[in-house]
Amino acid sequence: MKYVVTGATGHLGTQIVQELAKLVAAREITLGVHTPAKAAAFAQQGMTVLPLDYRDSATVTTVLDTADVAIYVPSKSHDSFSRVTEFENVIAAAERARVGHLIVMGFIADQADNPFDLSAFYGYVPRRLAASDLSYTILRNALYADPLVPYLPELIDRHNVIYPMGDASLSFITLADSAAAFAKVAVTPALWRRSTYTLTQQRSYTMPALAKVLSTVSGATIGYAPVTLSEFAALYDQGNEGHMLASMYDAGGRGMLATVTDDYQTIMGHPAQSLPDFLAATYAPEA
Repeated sequence: MKYVVTGATGHLGTQIVQELAKLVAAREITLGVHTPAKAAAFAQQGMTVLPLDYRDSATVTTVLDTADVAIYVPSKSHDSFSRVTEFENVIAAAERARVGHLIVMGFIADQADNPFDLSAFYGYVPRRLAASDLSYTILRNALYADPLVPYLPELIDRHNVIYPMGDASLSFITLADSAAAFAKVAVTPALWRRSTYTLTQQRSYTMPALAKVLSTVSGATIGYAPVTLSEFAALYDQGNEGHMLASMYDAGGRGMLATVTDDYQTIMGHPAQSLPDFLAATYAPEA
């Protein structure tokens, strides 16, 4: 079998490769990466590492050539047009390369009326795949829980969670659990019978509930005092990401990021790690 992972040196892609390597031989894994040097450790394990530029359809076709299973992890571009353009290259290359099954990373912010900057891309993905000749599975992630860990010291200093969410709630999944689910689906053809799974923990959290979890984990008192969407965008505009981040919490405040399913358990046979357990295991207070 030939398993291909694109975006294999990113946060999610790296963990997918690590999980996949627990299930299949390294020689069966091909990685498509923008900078091959960053995948040197994987190459040393016996994996094939090839250069990939999503904007260059020829390199995408080369990476995907005759793959039995390919896992597509999108780039980190911050606008839907760029991602749709790269996805079109992936679709065309996958069809040319006769990929047996394509697994695509999705996100729960894909509703038609969702204001998130990237919702157009995530809404495009299932519609475009349905119009293709490919066998495919979409794994829709909830919000990643992992960024809460480095963010927690700031929230302790602020004494408050400040997400502009009102009374709405957020659903989470860890990168490790998401990666494990991607790898399991990749090696389990019986799971391909469904076109879409949504990866979440067993519950969502309102902001007061999230603040309570963060307080328990950190030992500090953290409340909830939301800023406005414009204030949030200005606070976190490093790399011009402010508007994108604020638009995501705009969606969250409308109840569009609260989805909870048992799909993770369907795939893995056990529930996803809970948010309190994940934070307790990963957060280390500063000395």
